[in-house]
Amino acid sequence: MHRARPRVIRVLYAAVGVTVLLAGLIMLVTPGPAFAIIPIGLFILALEFTWAEAALEKSLEQADKAKQKAAQTTRTQRVLTATAVVLAVAAVVAWALMGDIPVVPV
Repeated sequence: MHRARPRVIRVLYAAVGVTVLLAGLIMLVTPGPAFAIIPIGLFILALEFTWAEAALEKSLEQADKAKQKAAQTTRTQRVLTATAVVLAVAAVVAWALMGDIPVVPV
């Protein structure tokens, strides 16, 4: 069915998919929702390429495994993680107040 689309449309799908996928890959090392953007890029590319469809299926399987693993954490692990996050935020706030971080308007 996708081959019935005009070539220009197929090229646009590929260009948009590659752009979104690259943006997601860049977000792996910069701030941003990489784990939401990468599957969107793969989805767009999967409309034209079978390799992207296979990669999308694999990434969705991995996401499901991660979700199941997160659901299996113990109460102690969740409390320790929450404590670590709170302490990290408190440390940054203390640093901002006492260390006069120039990028934080305090």
